[in-house]
Amino acid sequence: MKSIVTSNYSIHFNSTCYTELNLYLKKSDFSKIFIIVDTNTHNFCYPYFIAKVETNLEIEIIEIEAGEIHKTIDTCVGVWNALSDLNADRKSLIINLGGGVVTDLGGFVASTFKRGIKYINVPTTLLAMVDASVGGKTGVDLDTLKNQIGVINPPQIVLVDTQFLSTLPQNEIRSGFAEMLKHGLIQSEVYWDKLKAQSLQSYKDLSDLIYESIIIKQSVVDQDPFEDNLRKTLNFGHTLGHAIESYYLSNPEKPSLLHGEAIAIGMVLAAHISKEILQFSDVKCQEIKTILINIFDKVEIVEDDYSSIIELLKHDKKNEHGNINFVLLNAIGKPKINCLVNNEFIINSLKYYSS
Repeated sequence: MKSIVTSNYSIHFNSTCYTELNLYLKKSDFSKIFIIVDTNTHNFCYPYFIAKVETNLEIEIIEIEAGEIHKTIDTCVGVWNALSDLNADRKSLIINLGGGVVTDLGGFVASTFKRGIKYINVPTTLLAMVDASVGGKTGVDLDTLKNQIGVINPPQIVLVDTQFLSTLPQNEIRSGFAEMLKHGLIQSEVYWDKLKAQSLQSYKDLSDLIYESIIIKQSVVDQDPFEDNLRKTLNFGHTLGHAIESYYLSNPEKPSLLHGEAIAIGMVLAAHISKEILQFSDVKCQEIKTILINIFDKVEIVEDDYSSIIELLKHDKKNEHGNINFVLLNAIGKPKINCLVNNEFIINSLKYYSS
């Protein structure tokens, strides 16, 4: 696969990753390398990765706990202290080896330590490959509120090696696939049609689709790096999806949801709201619901949950001037941003999902 070169950094794929990484390390003047991993990627990904790194620089590993509940400022403090204790300086390099929690948090740590040091993302989950590692968004959650603290600061390089997908359970593959489906819904019905025909039986079948998904996201980011307009379309399904993810994360009586599982629900809800407000096709709305519920197990959302989910919407990052802004669809591939949606439409969409 041909490398993707943006105005700020390059994205390399599979075997090219390590050729480019080693060339970059050789020509740069770094003092030390710090590799941030979580408990899973330390065991399953680090040995494979480090065997391909060629450098005489000292390498230190900083491990964090795995899981969204650890994507916090407290974890950042631990990493900042570890960097300080291990004598990191402004010429140090951070390599984030992990899923979206590691790349988001590690990017934020790098962007703020000593007012900013360089970092590289090596995404090891499908979600991180097609979403979290592209576009320079970094950050952490505030309690259970998603991505409330962070900065936009791109990495030096992104290395996408699909071999890491062999380490993932099937639910993590599905979680990342939700973001790919989103890319189809907001950008290309042709791509959507390719995705809905996928069986997800083997990650090896996904390589070309992953590449196409990254191209879609990067083209949006290139046109609107700071999310003033077009980049907001990447939040399709995320307004209610994030609220549901936060609600289930904070409620011990509810099952924990992976990011993509929550976003899949959010996309069904947004499609229904689009039908009600923008006259989005009823047939396409039902198609989206059928496909997503076939891929993802339906989650029980009862009426007693509605008010708590709606209350969480006020924390959505797209809100402006007190308004809750949704991304909706005029048609597949034709999104509309900054749509105001009242509670009646939200409640009706939740009922539609559960029906």
